[in-house]
Amino acid sequence: MKVIVASANPAKIAAVHSALSLVWPDKQINCTGVSTVSGVAAQPMNSEETLQGALNRLHAISDAQQHAHYHADYYVAIEAGLDGDCSFAWVAISNNDRISKTRSASLPIPPAALYAIQQGEELGDVMDRMFNQHNVKQQGGAIAMLTNHLLTRSGVYQQAIILAMIPFIQPQLFNV
Repeated sequence: MKVIVASANPAKIAAVHSALSLVWPDKQINCTGVSTVSGVAAQPMNSEETLQGALNRLHAISDAQQHAHYHADYYVAIEAGLDGDCSFAWVAISNNDRISKTRSASLPIPPAALYAIQQGEELGDVMDRMFNQHNVKQQGGAIAMLTNHLLTRSGVYQQAIILAMIPFIQPQLFNV
């Protein structure tokens, strides 16, 4: 099964591969990441903007399927953003017949980090500074840093990806 992830971020690609390997354990899952533009702010500040970013990424990658090397069974986009004082991600998945979307779990953002984000910084950069790390967003993410590595960005995304796959796992329940 070929899957195109609308991102070159290793954490997102790993989450998609891991989730779909659980959904279809008997299939070989080939995940390829392709850098796409979200069309929204680098740090989306509300749920609507975050969802729009995920859908923009999804459409960008699925529209590129006219090129043979981009043709896939599934296209997956993940866009992280804020919703009030929490961070979360929207996951959007398409198989060219339908689009399914879900939100990930939310994590509370410390007030100092939230203030920095509201001043225009990205969450990953703020976490790098707060925890004296480098490139947190392509590793365990803010989730790992804030939970002392009990959870990871990829793991939380994995759950949301599996949830977004429900209409593809149980298509008979979603055909109207």
